[in-house]
Amino acid sequence: MHRFLLHNEEILDAHQKSLSAGQVGLLNGWGVFSTIRVADAVLFAFERHWERIRRDAALMHVPCPTDSDWLKSRLLRLVEANAVRNGTLRVALVRNHGGLFEGPGIDRDFDLLAFTTEINHWGDRVRLTVQPHGRHAQSEFAGTKILSWAQNLTWYEEAHRRGFDEVVLLNERGEVSECTSANIFVLRGSEVATPPLSSGCLPGITRQLLLEEIRVPGISVVERTLMPEDLAQAGQVFITSTTRDLLAVSEIEGLAVQSAGLAVVHELTSALEAYREAYVRQSAASSRNKVAV
Repeated sequence: MHRFLLHNEEILDAHQKSLSAGQVGLLNGWGVFSTIRVADAVLFAFERHWERIRRDAALMHVPCPTDSDWLKSRLLRLVEANAVRNGTLRVALVRNHGGLFEGPGIDRDFDLLAFTTEINHWGDRVRLTVQPHGRHAQSEFAGTKILSWAQNLTWYEEAHRRGFDEVVLLNERGEVSECTSANIFVLRGSEVATPPLSSGCLPGITRQLLLEEIRVPGISVVERTLMPEDLAQAGQVFITSTTRDLLAVSEIEGLAVQSAGLAVVHELTSALEAYREAYVRQSAASSRNKVAV
């Protein structure tokens, strides 16, 4: 991570001690977070991240700012402090009150924490293993992006120890849901499909953009229930996330996968990059207009 972090209203050196063991959100993973791409010093798709944070915070009873500009302005201060032109930003809201082990002298209902880092280089292919019962689709908390992430990190770490890059998580019905930190898509003919939210998957921002905004002639992007055999029958499997954009899958443990649809993955990637560039231009123009007024 970069030198400075954001803690509530302050930009602090990352080595400073600023948190308390009595913050129940830190001890129990009681909080929500999101990971935002910084593109030319702009918080890409911030509005979508904000809406997801608000929804998840309400579901998890985590206090949340009521004004998106309050949050955005503080995150941009962090981006400026770390001189980030292109990178990745992680923002978290940590609940401070509740439970038997709440620490004394904590006045704030929540703490805002954020830090930035460089864009990770993932390579151009990923190898996946499979985890049965990795998601509980019927849970009311399915699809929430919460701080209690250790389960995902454990599966991710185990996959790497075995020579894989990510994990396909199946739900209790044996359906494909998502990966530990990415959504999953398959290409069949001219259709690109991803599991519906009812599978228990996270509503990823890149997933949303592919479904709602990104257009490639001759290709339709839809939600569809997928089983493991659908991964094997697909012309191409790929995963998506804020940090990865689109990454083609070269192998899935126990399944024979094809790589005949790389051209479509490249087309969708180019379309996403063009959308992001347009978003950055529009954001920059909007900022200039505000200054002029």
